[in-house]
Amino acid sequence: MRKIIKIKECMKTFEGDGIPVTRAFPVPGMRENDPFLLFDHFGPINYEPGGASGVPAHPHCGFEAITYMLGGEVEHRDSFGGQAEIETGDVQWMTTGSGLIHSELVTEKFKKSGGVMQGLQIWVNLPQKNKKVKPWYQHIKKETIPTVLENNNIKIKVLVGEIKGIKSKVQTYSPVSIFDIQFSKPDMTKFKVDKEQNLMIYIIDGQLQFSNSEKIANKGDMIFFDQSSDDVQLTSISEEGSYLVLAGKPLNEPVARYGPFVANSEGEIKKAMTDYQDGKMGTLA
Repeated sequence: MRKIIKIKECMKTFEGDGIPVTRAFPVPGMRENDPFLLFDHFGPINYEPGGASGVPAHPHCGFEAITYMLGGEVEHRDSFGGQAEIETGDVQWMTTGSGLIHSELVTEKFKKSGGVMQGLQIWVNLPQKNKKVKPWYQHIKKETIPTVLENNNIKIKVLVGEIKGIKSKVQTYSPVSIFDIQFSKPDMTKFKVDKEQNLMIYIIDGQLQFSNSEKIANKGDMIFFDQSSDDVQLTSISEEGSYLVLAGKPLNEPVARYGPFVANSEGEIKKAMTDYQDGKMGTLA
């Protein structure tokens, strides 16, 4: 069974126009967890009608980004023609590759009605050989996300990768798995993750306890595991709980990053900045 390395209380901060963010990394003392570059839980924030705006146009390159909406609605638009309304429960997977410009503004419907906005944003590094692929976009509606049901108490939403023989529709450039495991009452589940992959579990809501540790992990904590086994066991001790499992095979490649740009060297970062300034990442009307 995988053993816990540490349970970390994630950093609280703010982004944009005062959006509360719970950040696992990058933070002082932890730049990334290969192949994952960023993990943010944004919100929850309750907007009055007319008060929400979203994130205006900005560039990215060199990685893949997933947005998992837990509440609210945003509209994705990018300079390579990608466009979709991401509703509560939907998943967006964006391959930024050689570089694009995108925006995530709230939908007109949500702006008019107001309500609670929250979600998860995760950055996954692209292998060096795929850094310059053409940007592209995948949108997975909540009703099409594969689901595993156990004991009438546990629902596993397969956002990315494969678990218990059920596979996500999302295509990735390196082995990555992301699952939302939801408990309706205290219970336990077991599953396998290749021990070559780095494993983390983020507590969206609830409490977890582990068979090989007396420690309890709480809402907003990130749990980091060793690579001693393929076997993982989760025991939820809450009446309800939601736990995000993240696993990925380390790329073991140099990482250079500056704001929205990711590369393998500082020279490539400078090139990305020049490409953006020269309009090579496209434009948004």
